[in-house]
Amino acid sequence: MTRIKLCGMMGPDDIQAANAIKPDYVGYVLAPGRKRTITAYEAAGFTDMLAAEISPVGVFVNEEAENVAGLLNTGVIRIAQLHGDEDEEYIRHLRSLTKGEIWKAFCIRSEEDIQKAEDSTADLVLLDSGTGTGRAFNWELIGNMKRPYLLAGGLSPDNVEEALHFLHPYGVDVSSGIERDGRKDPDKMAAFAAAVRKDGNR
Repeated sequence: MTRIKLCGMMGPDDIQAANAIKPDYVGYVLAPGRKRTITAYEAAGFTDMLAAEISPVGVFVNEEAENVAGLLNTGVIRIAQLHGDEDEEYIRHLRSLTKGEIWKAFCIRSEEDIQKAEDSTADLVLLDSGTGTGRAFNWELIGNMKRPYLLAGGLSPDNVEEALHFLHPYGVDVSSGIERDGRKDPDKMAAFAAAVRKDGNR
């Protein structure tokens, strides 16, 4: 049962499309200055619209732990995805402030990066090629990954089945691969979810 995360929600139409598709998670980019950044106020409104069975994830880059905890503790998000330089000390501090779930993203370029992901105390790790690059990394690097992970980076409706057959990740995370002209495309969103769920993957 491969989990699905549709990331980079930017408007009410995206939430309505997600509600129809029923992914496991949707992501809000809450890091300033990114292409898909939204405000905490917008995120709260989207969560109010979101189907109860879909978990909202906030994506942060080197944000103050108190601000992340505040959004978790008020229910704006259920999961914090840390996409910056946050270390183990940061994760420990964040855990002292909230009972919310914590994910940590790792940019995979070498075996050393794999080991860092394996050793992380985060509840779940996300393996990516970078922050929103839209490119895949060398999947062969993670063939022996021992812990569950979310696969991200360069996924689309066209290649996600190949990724699932090759790697069998806990879940998959997509953003640019379900867009057209820089905006989420409901048809691509649905096609991605259908590809993941095909052949009993879900």
